[in-house]
Amino acid sequence: MSNELEAFLEYITVTRALSKKSVEAYKSDLCAIEEKLSKPLIFLDTQKLMTLLSSYENKRTLNRKLSSVNAFFEFCYRQQFSSEKTKLKFAKIPKLLPKFLSYEDILHGLGLIDRSNWIGLRDYALILFLYASGTRISECLELELGDIEGGWLHVRHAKGEKERIVPLAKVAKQAIDAYLLTCNMQKEYVWCNYQGGKLSRISAYKITQKYLGVSPHVLRHSYATSLIRGGADLRVVQELLGHASLLTTQIYTHIQKQDLKDTVEVCHPMAKESL
Repeated sequence: MSNELEAFLEYITVTRALSKKSVEAYKSDLCAIEEKLSKPLIFLDTQKLMTLLSSYENKRTLNRKLSSVNAFFEFCYRQQFSSEKTKLKFAKIPKLLPKFLSYEDILHGLGLIDRSNWIGLRDYALILFLYASGTRISECLELELGDIEGGWLHVRHAKGEKERIVPLAKVAKQAIDAYLLTCNMQKEYVWCNYQGGKLSRISAYKITQKYLGVSPHVLRHSYATSLIRGGADLRVVQELLGHASLLTTQIYTHIQKQDLKDTVEVCHPMAKESL
């Protein structure tokens, strides 16, 4: 690892106080580039760097690498390690509507679950919880018994290490209580596997895939979509989802616009007739 890269990692760790996951992501991206090109990153030729990065076909992965490189070069310029301010352009990514399920789709999936045993009660409660809270699966799986109090959920292991409090639907709380009452294992976390250990991400994925045909994250999108369609303010949705920036939440406005477009096409006479 070059001295400049080591200084950058110290800067984002100590001065900017980024989370461990963020620091590890920067370190992984930048060290990999230095290793592949056998040269300190600060001395790399821009053309060679772009040739290397172009091997990433996934544009989102490419843009994450570019973001790491740009952050490093910005640091070097400010610290006067470099006399030139280098900034690489991001790849264009088409704006796609996030995949989501309707309330009816979720109810149908829930109806497929056999709730005669604690495993079925757990699967039922997990799906309801994800749809009722909008939590990320990482936040959900870290849930401890004391994190739900009354009708409120305390999300303590949020992305970026930012805690938040969100209301939890009564029906979801009742489903969790029914599952916990039947599951007699000693446990620290709410969601456990058949051995009493913490439920894994893979197991959670298998549960939502089995009954709904989607990943757990789609239920987060479904939660946000239901709120937006119900008339919720975008900033309220931002707070509930734990988004650091409103720009992240604004992807859901495309759903709102699509609803408006569909309504006009169905209801307005000029959308159906030609003059």
